[in-house]
Amino acid sequence: MPQPQAAPPNSTAEGGCATRASVTSISSSCTSEFPFAITVADVPRVTRLVRGVVLTLRELPFVEAAHASGTGFFRILWRHILPNTLPPLLVQGTFVAASAMIVEAILSFLGAGTPPNIPSWGNIMAEGRSLFQVAYYIVLFPGLFLSVTVLAINLLGDGLRDALDPRLARRM
Repeated sequence: MPQPQAAPPNSTAEGGCATRASVTSISSSCTSEFPFAITVADVPRVTRLVRGVVLTLRELPFVEAAHASGTGFFRILWRHILPNTLPPLLVQGTFVAASAMIVEAILSFLGAGTPPNIPSWGNIMAEGRSLFQVAYYIVLFPGLFLSVTVLAINLLGDGLRDALDPRLARRM
């Protein structure tokens, strides 16, 4: 009788945040391990993106023509696959950076992120939590600046996608 297979790991934002929180709590919020703990959950998403782009590119006529003309494997990778893989990867990088900023602020606010002596928006909001009734702006302004910074990074990613995607240029 076949054994039931385990369900695939959750790839949603909640699963990624839970993974980040667990890795961070295991690493006892060491400053040198904190960037690793934040980015480890995004590796599968970026890997799937690169794999999907490469699988799509290898079926396109210009890659097949290069292969048919006898171009070597590494030359096809270097001249055709890599230049067309970098734009989606750069755009995804901006979204990963914005997500990492939010996760760092959340974990620092909860006390599982960077140590309290390192200034971050999460630590500033956590310190202002006790004074919220008296001086709400101690929490408000770091939260607003975090939101504006994340919005700016996401808009940069959208702009990069619009500028680097050749299919969008043909539609306009």
